[in-house]
Amino acid sequence: MPGIAFVFPGQGSQYPGMGQELARRYPEAAAVFQEAEAALGWPVAELCFTGPAEALTRTENTQPAVLTVSIACYRVLEAHGIRPGAVAGHSLGEYSALVAAGSLDFTTAVQLVEKRARFMAGAVPAGQGGMVAVLGLAADRVAALCRQVKTGTAEAANLNAPGQVVVAGDEEGLAALTALAREAGAKRVLPLQVSGPFHSSLMAPAARELGQVLAGISLEDPRVPLVANVTADYARTAEEVRANLIQQVASPVRWEESIHRLLDDGYRTFVEVGPGEVLSGLIKRIDRQATITRVENSQTLEKTLALLQEAQ
Repeated sequence: MPGIAFVFPGQGSQYPGMGQELARRYPEAAAVFQEAEAALGWPVAELCFTGPAEALTRTENTQPAVLTVSIACYRVLEAHGIRPGAVAGHSLGEYSALVAAGSLDFTTAVQLVEKRARFMAGAVPAGQGGMVAVLGLAADRVAALCRQVKTGTAEAANLNAPGQVVVAGDEEGLAALTALAREAGAKRVLPLQVSGPFHSSLMAPAARELGQVLAGISLEDPRVPLVANVTADYARTAEEVRANLIQQVASPVRWEESIHRLLDDGYRTFVEVGPGEVLSGLIKRIDRQATITRVENSQTLEKTLALLQEAQ
């Protein structure tokens, strides 16, 4: 639909119970869980619906689970005749966006994401790297502070919204960056509950492994305009998509720029498709005039359908 962009969440949006009510009410959603389980050979629905939270937060589980719930939500929207004019996804969410754009089929996507998660979890030994959110400083200021870190690694990893930048690195680098950011007037510096320094150069081994897998996977040119994390611009060909996915693992997610790309091109309504409302919050910070809605259960679906009907 013209002027409407679908955005898909990444890791961190998961919670026990996600997707359960939608799968119970809509066969299109239930079918996605069945397809995921056939592709992966483990009970994806059970993990999403009942947890436990500890298992759901393990990277190798989280990534296929969030992708599955996001595509279940997307299939329900599709069944109601709602299709996006453009798509984007935050980190892992880019795979959901690629499925929605027709560049990647869901079975391939969920298998690929499970491998991606294993590669990312294995790139840095557990406990030796992580991420912190720096609140209240501009992105260029945070990047400059990262360059001042002399011991260890600290790199701007998620450029999320004005005043919200996530930094990835090893323990030594993040400790130094935290001290510098507080001295520079950051409102808060918050450690994130993630298992590694994602979207930093420390993920280079994972990018290499993912590249080997992607070399053997069939991709199509996106049939819907898709803004990529790495470039904050449109990926128009299958080969661009492939290159972006490899680079994305060890490169910053340029989310604020990606949303501005869509805003500049006339997309004023954003539908967050999948669990949680992280992206809705970020987009509100980027542009308070944008219309933002979301779909993760029947209640939010009904509100979104009503809003989109009014907008026509």
